[in-house]
Amino acid sequence: MNLVVKSTSITTVPKLTYDVLIENQQDGTVKATLLGLPDCQGLGNTETEAIEKVRQSLHTRLEAAKIVTLEIEAPKVENPWIKFAGMHRDNPLFGEVLEYIEAERNQVDLDNETK
Repeated sequence: MNLVVKSTSITTVPKLTYDVLIENQQDGTVKATLLGLPDCQGLGNTETEAIEKVRQSLHTRLEAAKIVTLEIEAPKVENPWIKFAGMHRDNPLFGEVLEYIEAERNQVDLDNETK
């Protein structure tokens, strides 16, 4: 399996989007949790405040980290039908079977032309 890590040094940072789970707590506060990064949370008195705190938390985390893109090549798997290819080539009746198939196809073609 081949693994390629793409890391670029872009001077303009692309905008990233994240889904945030907003939960009203029993004590009246609001908790915002970044989906995919459950340890990145923000707690506030309002939804806006909780979102701002989770944004700050993520920003702090990304200052000391970087995001890279992984390209993983799928493993090469043999086509399961390949093992059956040519299995009847030595059968003495194989020629007759091919002739029968060809005759049937020709008949279907004629039937389709007359419709």
